[in-house]
This record gives sequence, structure tokens and C-alpha cells, in this order.
Amino acid sequence: MENSELYQFLSNTNHSFFPKPESSTMQQSFSASFSSYPLEPFHAPPLQDKALAALRNHKEAEKRRRERINAHLNKLRTLLPCNSKTDKASLLAKVVERLRELKQRMSEITNSETFPSETDEISVLSTSGDEGGGDGRVIFKASLCCEDRSDLIPDLVEILKSLHLKTLKAEIATLGGRTRNVLVVATDKDHGVESIHFLHSSLNSLLQHNGTSKRRRLVGPKFIA
Repeated sequence: MENSELYQFLSNTNHSFFPKPESSTMQQSFSASFSSYPLEPFHAPPLQDKALAALRNHKEAEKRRRERINAHLNKLRTLLPCNSKTDKASLLAKVVERLRELKQRMSEITNSETFPSETDEISVLSTSGDEGGGDGRVIFKASLCCEDRSDLIPDLVEILKSLHLKTLKAEIATLGGRTRNVLVVATDKDHGVESIHFLHSSLNSLLQHNGTSKRRRLVGPKFIA
């Protein structure tokens, strides 16, 4: 058959000879069920919204920080001799000055003789001269540092009475269960040497009676001209 005749034959042939495939029942059911649940498109938040949210959070945090600072500054104004109109720089300068004063005072207290130490101490010093009023009396300065107890002061008073010593000055400091007693007493010049030795011996006996296991440091008796 010639090519022209073959072409003519195919042209006259019914198209139903090549039927189109129809969708199966399963495919139609799947398409119907899938179309009943439409998927909504996902929209990511724009970058501008994220930036605005971050900026808003930063402003709120900064506001809370300023409020805390101002509250503490107002508290400092109530503790220092200044008024509510004192600016922040002047207020902080006053705080630094006050802290330096407190540090200096603490250093002076720590180095003071009346501050109790962790070591049991006895010192008895005497000085000749007219500190007692120009009548020739001898002035003693006795210091006792030990554990604090309720009968310590009565025992000290009894010792002074037994030695006929007149108390001119007394300083007592107690801290953390420790106490230091500094006594300035006077006696007549004729019994000065005996009194200082007796006083030192009596304080030593009192310290031993205290029953403490702390280290001991005994100073005196000494005479200072």
C-alpha cells in the first residue's frame, strides 16, 4: 500500500477505535476525599514584625532597669544628708565619701585597745606623775581580754577593793562572746610597786579561773616614767 493510501485509511478510521482511558473508581474517590480538606497556605511573619517585637521588648526591659536604678538612688538619698534634688553624680560622690569614712572608722575600731581579740591577754602598766590630780598618786592601766562570763565584772570589782585601788576610768567592750576590760586605777605612792604586782597576779588568777583554752599573752607589770 502506498503512503498516500495509508494516510487516507487512517484519516477515515473512527476515533472510537482508540478510546481514552477513564479514571477508576478509586481515583475518583481519593480525589473527592482529598478535595474536602483544603490546605491553608503558610504565611511566615514578615521580618518587620519581628523587628518591632524585639524593639518593644528592649524598651520594656530598659524601662524596668531605669526604675530599679531610680529606686535605689532614692533609697540612698534617705540614708545620706542630701535632698531629693541632688543629682546622681553628686549623690554617688557622697556615697563614696561616706564609705571611706566608715572604712576608716572600722580600721580605728579594729586597732583599738578596747576591741576584744581572740587571744587571752593581761597587761598592767603604771605611770608616775600627777595624772591622778597632782597628789603624788600612781596611776595604773590594766587590761584584761578573755571569754565573757556573768561573774567577771563582780570579780574585777572585788580585786580592786581588796587592793584598795580607786577606779578612775573603765572601758568595757564585748564582741562575739569575748570581752576586753580596760581599767585606769590609782593608788598612793607608797604602795605603788606592791599594788601593780598584786594587780597583775590577781588578774592572772582570774584568767586561769575563767577556764578558757585560748592562747594567753601576759604583759607587765611595767613602769612608764
